Amino acid sequence: MARRSAPLLRRLVSSSAPPPPLPGHGGGARRTVTYMPRPGDGTPRAITLIPGDGIGPLVTGAVRQVMEAMHAPVYFETYDVHGDMPAVPPTVIESIRRNKICLKGGLATPVGGGVSSLNMQLRKELDLYASLVHCSNMPGLPTRHQDVDIVVIRENTEGEYSGLEHEVVPGVVESLKVITKFCSERIAKYAFEYAYLNNRKKVTAVHKANIMKLADGLFLESCREVASKYPGIQYNEIIVDNCCMQLVAKPEQFDVMVTPNLYGNLVANTAAGIVGGTGVMPGGNVGQDHAVFEQGASAGNVGNENIIEQKKANPVALLLSSAMMLRHLQFPSFADRLEIAVKRVIADGKFRTKDLGGTSTTQEVTDAVIANLD
Repeated sequence: MARRSAPLLRRLVSSSAPPPPLPGHGGGARRTVTYMPRPGDGTPRAITLIPGDGIGPLVTGAVRQVMEAMHAPVYFETYDVHGDMPAVPPTVIESIRRNKICLKGGLATPVGGGVSSLNMQLRKELDLYASLVHCSNMPGLPTRHQDVDIVVIRENTEGEYSGLEHEVVPGVVESLKVITKFCSERIAKYAFEYAYLNNRKKVTAVHKANIMKLADGLFLESCREVASKYPGIQYNEIIVDNCCMQLVAKPEQFDVMVTPNLYGNLVANTAAGIVGGTGVMPGGNVGQDHAVFEQGASAGNVGNENIIEQKKANPVALLLSSAMMLRHLQFPSFADRLEIAVKRVIADGKFRTKDLGGTSTTQEVTDAVIANLD
C-alpha cells in the first residue's frame, strides 16, 4: 500500500496548481493561527483624539471614517488643541491618562520665540520616552531604493530637546544637552526588545561620540551593556554624519536604529524621504503606561495652506499609524484589514495625493481605502 501511494504523493507535492481557498475565506492571505482574545477584549476602547493644526483635521477625519466603516471597537473623545496654546489643557492630559491611548494630528510649533512645543510637553508629561517610526518600501510606489525596511527608535525626553536654555550675557546663549544613564539604558532596552520580538537581526546605535565624548559616550556605553544581553542580535555603531550619507546611498543595510533625541528626528525624516515621503510613514510614541500615535516623520505633518484649501492632504501615514494603534490595543484583525486596504490603494495607483504623484483629494483616498476593506 505504501509503495503504491508514493508516486501519487510525489505528483501531489510537485503539482504547481495552488490549493483551493478555504470556504468563506476567499483567495486572500489570512492568519494561519487563530488569534484567541481574552474575555472582554472586544469591549470598545476610548481613544483621545487631537485633530491638531493644518492638515490634522483632514487626516484624523479620514481615520474616523475608516474606523466607522470597518466597525472597529474604538470610539473617540475629541479635544481642540493647537500649537499656539501656552500648554496642553489639563483635561486633555487627564483624558490620555484615563484612556492610555491618543491619536493626534500635527501640532504647529512656533519657530524662535513664543510658546514651547506642545508635542514635547505631551511626551514629558506622559513620559513617552520611545518614538518609533517605520520606514519601508510600499508595493507600487516607485522609489530610488528597494528592500528598505528601517525602524528608527528615538529617545524622546532628553538630549538637545531638554529645553534648558539661557542667555549668559547679551549675545551669548547656552543650550544644554542632557544625557542620562537611566534614559539611555531604557531606550536601548526598548530597541533590543523590539528587535527580539519582531525577529529583527541588527540594531545600530547612532551617535557623535567622537566629538561629544561624555554625553554620546554615555549613550553608547548604555547601548553596549544592553547589547551584551542579546547575543542573537547583531549590534553596531555609526557616527550620525556618516549615517546620513549611508542612508541616502545604501539604506537597505539598516534594520533597527536606536538614537538620542535630535539624531532620531533627523534620521527618521531622512529615511522617510527615501521610501516615499512623510505622507506614508507611520509612527508613535510610547511609555510605560501611555501611547500617542501620529504621523511618523515630523516634516510636513501640518502641511501648507494650498493643501488645506484644496483638501488634498495625504491620510496614508495616519491611517497606518492607526493600524499600529489597533495592534497596540490587541485588535490584530482590524489592524490587518486596515493596513491591507491602504496598501491595495497605493499599489493600484488610481488614488494618490499630490505628494505621491497624483491629484486625489483626502476624501477620494479615504473612500478608496474603505472600498478595499475586506
